[in-house]
Amino acid sequence: MDLVRSHPTFVVLGDSAAFGTGDEIGKGKFRGWAGFIADAFQEGCDYFNFSRPGAKSSEVLQVQLPKALRQNPDICAVIVGGNDMLRNGFDPILLYNNLRNCCQQLLAMGSEIIMVELHDPNQLLKLPKLMRRVLNRRVNAVNAVYRKVALEFEIVTIKTRAISNVHDLRNWHIDRMHPGPAGHFMLARNIADQLRKRGWAISLPYQLSVPYRSRAEKIKWMLRNGTPWFLKRSVDLLPAALILMAFEFCKVILEKINPGRKAGELAFLSQIEADPAKIKLLKAS
Repeated sequence: MDLVRSHPTFVVLGDSAAFGTGDEIGKGKFRGWAGFIADAFQEGCDYFNFSRPGAKSSEVLQVQLPKALRQNPDICAVIVGGNDMLRNGFDPILLYNNLRNCCQQLLAMGSEIIMVELHDPNQLLKLPKLMRRVLNRRVNAVNAVYRKVALEFEIVTIKTRAISNVHDLRNWHIDRMHPGPAGHFMLARNIADQLRKRGWAISLPYQLSVPYRSRAEKIKWMLRNGTPWFLKRSVDLLPAALILMAFEFCKVILEKINPGRKAGELAFLSQIEADPAKIKLLKAS
């Protein structure tokens, strides 16, 4: 395909994965995969990143999206769902509604949309078995939402777990929750490849310099940043995690009694399909 679409307005919405957490190139300055992409357009681009670490899908829709629409983006990345998933009361239907609403407004302006599915955190974190089941169930739910929205619209969606060696620890930040520089670079190459296929004049990012961090520096970072984050999140997440593990234990027992229950893990998708309001929206799209 001829590459003819040049110098776009490129806007990024979402959470820490969109913000560039894990790829700090200066004090308080983050590059991330979006920074690599912004630098790869052959005739440059106008780049705006409105993402915020900790953001959930409701914030993206209500706070970040209006800022993006004012820029009339040619390309807009919408990367969110990880924080929704980690909170008590996670509602995949709310995530779906927020993502769909967001994409619908962007597409109405003629924007190309990029979405990135979640990786498999169980490949990186050592967690209790019940917690691994809970996490796996929720990651699958988030990715199912992404795929549902992608099927409704023509959206560039990166299937992260299908990327070769994506879970190699060298591609991940010391916190094992965010991509490191190599991970962001890998993601940028996959996104750039998809944009090239859509006709955008963009080169594949080809150069990466990763500053060496000694073991002492990694420990220092963990004490300064990781420990406060863990303590803060423990207040929010630990009680919920204990409750979720208790529910998961009950599900395990019920699935052994009635194996057919396991097929209903993504039952919320049928709720979306059966909702008359959603059917009306789909017909109007």
